[in-house]
Amino acid sequence: MDLSKYLRDVPDFPKPGILFKDITPLLATPAAMHETIARFAKLDFGRIDKVAAIESRGFLFGVPLAMQLGIGFVPIRKPGKLPWKTNRVEYSLEYGKDSVEIHQDAVKPGERILLVDDLLATGGTMGAACKLVTSCGGTVAGCAFVVELGFLSGRARLQPHRVESLVMVR
Repeated sequence: MDLSKYLRDVPDFPKPGILFKDITPLLATPAAMHETIARFAKLDFGRIDKVAAIESRGFLFGVPLAMQLGIGFVPIRKPGKLPWKTNRVEYSLEYGKDSVEIHQDAVKPGERILLVDDLLATGGTMGAACKLVTSCGGTVAGCAFVVELGFLSGRARLQPHRVESLVMVR
């Protein structure tokens, strides 16, 4: 199945000059979603103890993948959304800064965590998520994406972590 056929290009969203890759057609197609999760599950990252995903679209893929693998799920969220003690990592955006948080007890020392998100662009958010996992004593087993915008070189920003994408946009 060609998963790229289930992505919709939306010009000038969220601002002029951006060509947004919309995953909602994929989400609306059960066979495409099933194939997406099955492909993620077949990727060999070695032992994986938990799947972590970034708010909010990453949750759409991370939770079913964790269920498929029979392991726990860890949410990585914007500040102020998690109710327990958190670790926070700040990262740079094109104009300004943002940050993400994880519960301090979400990852135990030595656990291997697979990080999942819908899209890899510049790698800033996923880079921060990798730092959160290590701040808890975990190891990043790898990073998996539905779509990668290869022309933005986000993969390079995530080195030395292994990166896998199901759809590459060049």
